[in-house]
Amino acid sequence: MTELSVDYNDVLDALPWVREVLPPTALIEWPGLSELLGCQFFVKHENHHPVGAFKVRGGINLIGTLSDEEKAGGILGCSTGNHGQSLAFACRRFGVECTIVVPEGNNPDKNAAIRGLGATLIEAGRHFDEARDYMEREVVPQGGRYVHSANEPKLIAGVGTMACEIFDVLPDPDVIIVPIGLGSGVCGNGIVAKAVRPQTTVIGVQASGADAVARSWKSGRMETSDRVDTWAEGMATGVPAEMTMDIMRQVMDDVIIVDDDELRRASFSLLKRTHNLAEGAGAATLAAAYQQRERFAGKKVVAVLSGGNLDLAELPRIMAAGELRPD
Repeated sequence: MTELSVDYNDVLDALPWVREVLPPTALIEWPGLSELLGCQFFVKHENHHPVGAFKVRGGINLIGTLSDEEKAGGILGCSTGNHGQSLAFACRRFGVECTIVVPEGNNPDKNAAIRGLGATLIEAGRHFDEARDYMEREVVPQGGRYVHSANEPKLIAGVGTMACEIFDVLPDPDVIIVPIGLGSGVCGNGIVAKAVRPQTTVIGVQASGADAVARSWKSGRMETSDRVDTWAEGMATGVPAEMTMDIMRQVMDDVIIVDDDELRRASFSLLKRTHNLAEGAGAATLAAAYQQRERFAGKKVVAVLSGGNLDLAELPRIMAAGELRPD
């Protein structure tokens, strides 16, 4: 087994940086969801961050620990929204210029939020991977510190601080479920869980229309998807990242695939039963827990609600899908 590129001590080092800016997010057991699923179901509300998503933890840790020279050169990133908001938020905090590339037709509210945080926004490509190609081909050569959304140890360590908060409140979870875009979230949670309570099972979730990471994890090979087809832009990736894949193979115990209708019904159920608006990736963990509720019956299950930055154009389809229903 190879040595992890990020370890528990890196997460502990990130805690002071994150805690200086962000209070812990709530971990709440919602009785209606526990009854629906037949387990103790706790939601980790990463949607309650100032940018509405978990990635801000990693942005603060990475930007805060850069050298003055790196900060002076500016920050570059590619994102479908939450990574971009994370970098923009952290750059504003530390007085650093920031440029973010997003796909054409990206969630307009996420675009507005990135601009509102003071970053320069560029739209290019049909989906995340094409936007990333544009960033690396056209923008990076002009200069600046390019921050990949996954292959960055400081990002992963910062994100892992959410798991420290989980174990502070609930020392003995049986399962932690985390959505996967490129995997920084499940890596951060897995690193902490394996150090603090190895018997806790860490499970990732991907959308059926964007399952390249799941297939790669299962096969042991790096597999890609030419076409990405899901409304959950936080999971809409077709090319795995090397660093997070290496970590996932050591700290992730399983992966669950959910389809877009399951995501819509889970988002509806979170809105109805908790009054929280969840984007597609944020609803994925409830969708996975419901799909495999017999497997999780009677257990303490933590579901990371990774973000609440829903494109409101999707809301009518979510409402039409209806809620998850008991057996």
